[in-house]
Amino acid sequence: MYAYDPTPYQLAIPTNLGWSSFPIPEDNPMTVAGVELGKKLFYDPILSANNTQSCASCHQAANSFADPNSFSKGAFGQEGNRSAPPLYNLGWTDKYNTTGHKFFWDGGATDMERQAIGPILNPIEMGNKNMFEVLARLQKDATYPALFRKAFGSDSITTVKLAKVISQFERTLISSNSNWDKAERRQRLRTPSEINGMMIFISEGKGDCFHCHGNLSSPYFTDFGFHNNGLDVNPKDSGLYRITGKAEDVGRFKTPSLRNLSFTAPYMHDSRFKTLMEVIEFYNSGTKHSATVDPMISKNFDKGGLNLTPQDKLDLLNFLLSLNDSNFINDPKHIFP
Repeated sequence: MYAYDPTPYQLAIPTNLGWSSFPIPEDNPMTVAGVELGKKLFYDPILSANNTQSCASCHQAANSFADPNSFSKGAFGQEGNRSAPPLYNLGWTDKYNTTGHKFFWDGGATDMERQAIGPILNPIEMGNKNMFEVLARLQKDATYPALFRKAFGSDSITTVKLAKVISQFERTLISSNSNWDKAERRQRLRTPSEINGMMIFISEGKGDCFHCHGNLSSPYFTDFGFHNNGLDVNPKDSGLYRITGKAEDVGRFKTPSLRNLSFTAPYMHDSRFKTLMEVIEFYNSGTKHSATVDPMISKNFDKGGLNLTPQDKLDLLNFLLSLNDSNFINDPKHIFP
């Protein structure tokens, strides 16, 4: 038996230059009991209709909580049309994305709590017909009622409580200890190749990466927005348009962070690129024109792309690799024993 325990969870916000705190919903304060329960649920296949699929099935810690498969498979073996994105540093999306379209590749969830519930009700992902059957399984379980009592003061398990604890755990998934971060803290020196790659990244008319992935004063390496990055002339997947119905949103997808790229292959929402060098080659010379392509992409069409040299590409790659945080993917706080 567990007594109600509202001990606050002390979230470790990075102190490096550029990092800031992010908002915690007033109706979902983070507690030690809530985070622990959210972690247990994240790794438990009880949330799926046939007890085979957990959140961690598609969001694997070793892959920075992304899916190494080209297309994520659901509880009954069905394949979706997108790869599950990574789940780190999500708390800052609530702070810096003010559009109301925040989570999933297409912005289909407005906050982390709704994002946490979405896959549970997706017929392909976890295959449940409704939340009633999910809550019934949890309520009948030998351990969960007591754990919800510890987190909320009541044995009663609801959709709202379930969403709250999973999102509490997800807010703890903070990646901030890459070689780039260590260099920012003056704990290591950047290599000449990394420095050149960094200059390409932030240079107008060179890499131009910073327009969507942030300048060096922003440690998140995403603008938290949505862009059509020139993948297709006629996108098969309409992206943000599926949510908004606005013609200008066809082919726009959420900008992913560039942290931990060595762990999150394959790349793009549809996993079309298997290596980082393929991604660099695409931006260098493979982007396509469409009615909604981002101006930061289309401005390079007339000159045939970015025209990066082989050394430029290698240096840019080395800079991107410096954003890997192996401590994050091996942190026992995030991994279910």
